[in-house]
Amino acid sequence: MRLFLFSWVLMCSSGAGYSQAPVIKKDSIRVDGIDRSFWYKSPVDKLQDPSLVFILHGSGGSGEQMLKRAPELMHVADQEKFIAVYPNGYLNYWNECRKAANSQANQLNIHEEDFFKGMIRYFQKHYSIDRKKVFVVGTSGGGHMAYKLAMTMPEEIRAITAIIANLPDTNNLDCPEMRKPMNVMIVNGTKDNTNPYDGGEVILGSGNFGFVRSTDRTLQYWSTLAGYTAAPVKRLLPDTDPTDGKTIEEYRYRGKAKEVVLLKVIGGKHDYPGDIQVHLEAWKFFKSTLLNE
Repeated sequence: MRLFLFSWVLMCSSGAGYSQAPVIKKDSIRVDGIDRSFWYKSPVDKLQDPSLVFILHGSGGSGEQMLKRAPELMHVADQEKFIAVYPNGYLNYWNECRKAANSQANQLNIHEEDFFKGMIRYFQKHYSIDRKKVFVVGTSGGGHMAYKLAMTMPEEIRAITAIIANLPDTNNLDCPEMRKPMNVMIVNGTKDNTNPYDGGEVILGSGNFGFVRSTDRTLQYWSTLAGYTAAPVKRLLPDTDPTDGKTIEEYRYRGKAKEVVLLKVIGGKHDYPGDIQVHLEAWKFFKSTLLNE
């Protein structure tokens, strides 16, 4: 197992600089004869039973790209007592649950569960993470990967946040479902033409990923598993940027063992919502699930 160490100063989304460069490490584990790599923020000091947060890139992206695109979690990791990890998909893609996906990861049926279980063991060995506090936040294809982990290994994952991603439709779903209640937050835009809010075919560049369910059906899948039958509580989030043409409605199911939330970005496209720092919002959601212990 090879270890690489370097550091740099990253800029947060507000443009503010940081006086101390975070120490970023890259390592890999061997899974089914393939070296699978990941980046992570090394804690400045030893953390007591830290949480583990995986931040997943979209289709065609990389862990390093997500480090630069979403540094917010990295810069609060020590204060909030978690390890921020940015894994690399196989050849920049994940083998998630969309049967029609033509990526090599899907065609070769790369075993992602073994990769994530291996990383969890790695961070338990080296940083004594709390195995009951493992979280996943993913964007687009990374959101689909988060759904897969929630469906196939819910005993290892406490909560997920899926950004601009709907569940594959039933005719496009090719991974086993354990159908266990999960803490899930969904963040989708109503004007997203790549991941259609109301469901439909997903075409990204020259790649066709098949059909996805609507956001409402995706929300219903998780709320039903969690045992909710009444309507969720709705509230309007503050419109912190009136010029971006977006507002966010929150629909929250709370009161049972698991929490299920939708952030409906009115006017949102296949991008991040402008009124919130979505990865920090994901961490806020993850922390709230710890209160249900």
